[in-house]
Amino acid sequence: MKKVPPNRVRKIRTWLPVHNLAELVDNESIENSSPLLDLASNDYLGLSTHPNLIEAATKTMLEEGVGAGGSRLVTGSRPIHKELEESLGEWIGREHVLLFPSGFQANLAAVIALSDRETNVFADKLIHHSLLMGVIASRAKLHRYDHNNISDLEQKLKLSSSKQPNQKNLVITESLFSMEGTSPPLKQIISICERFGARLLIDEAHSIGVMGHEGKGLCYGITEVISIISGTFGKAFGSGGAFLASNKRMGNHLIQTSGAFRYTTALAPPLAAASLAALKLIQANPTWGKKLQETTMKWRDTLQKEKWRFPEGNGPIIPLILGSEEQALKQQEHLESHGLLTIAIRPPTVPEGSSRLRLVIRRDLPEEALQQLVNALNH
Repeated sequence: MKKVPPNRVRKIRTWLPVHNLAELVDNESIENSSPLLDLASNDYLGLSTHPNLIEAATKTMLEEGVGAGGSRLVTGSRPIHKELEESLGEWIGREHVLLFPSGFQANLAAVIALSDRETNVFADKLIHHSLLMGVIASRAKLHRYDHNNISDLEQKLKLSSSKQPNQKNLVITESLFSMEGTSPPLKQIISICERFGARLLIDEAHSIGVMGHEGKGLCYGITEVISIISGTFGKAFGSGGAFLASNKRMGNHLIQTSGAFRYTTALAPPLAAASLAALKLIQANPTWGKKLQETTMKWRDTLQKEKWRFPEGNGPIIPLILGSEEQALKQQEHLESHGLLTIAIRPPTVPEGSSRLRLVIRRDLPEEALQQLVNALNH
């Protein structure tokens, strides 16, 4: 099979502005729009257009078809699923990995597997909507602690344990928050969970591939306490689908009991093949994540000097906090007029009064992108 020539894949992708769903089918409005430099997508390593991923997905599609045709427990399992699960598990140091068609689905499965109506769930106030839906589906009692506030988490667990000493507890957080670009003090959270006998679920969707040792995520090397790690292939891996990583016992429990796994068509084989190709590229380039983090800190330092407000962090997400929805939308349109695609993030995705532009730093951005952004913001 022919390889896709590198010059056929644009390293620097541009996008056309779409302001509402109607424009997605309005060809005339799209054709009359100017292309924009992408500062919004989660393709952190620029792998979605990499020739290796395209070749792997195409080869598998031609050999096995587009879809799996059934659930994993019926006719949907393919060798590529097993290879991806085993390779990923070995890379991140987890005994068992299970694939899901989407991150939302994986998070639902994870929360339901770890909690029920007799469980107290202690969740960071800014966790992803999919995790909250998992809590609702599990019928557990939800307690929300202030974002990355370890003292608040500890106090809530202590109070709950004093009232219900035999109650099951689950703590949920993310290793890199998608709208904040912040990370929690995981070692402190783990210590608290150990003290109160709480299970721990960590969503690594935005950190896997780019954060931690060689991009293995911020949970790498932590084998105790963390019951399940969730992650996706639709971000740094440039593909699609998701996974849950755990020990063998929990993995088998998910296979036997998780409706989100058992009763859905398996991850499309071409996506699994592309994800495996991405994993091999990340393994072969262990400094990609570190270099991206260095670039991110350069962006953060520059924007801070320009007096822009954003939460502290070192992940490739920088939210420029603007306040009102009107200000965020106005700034989005302003940057579009300067050839830059950013998205105004507004309530209910973020709290009232904290509307923002969510900037995403990618490995394949041109060096002049930062200066182009600064010039546009100051214009």
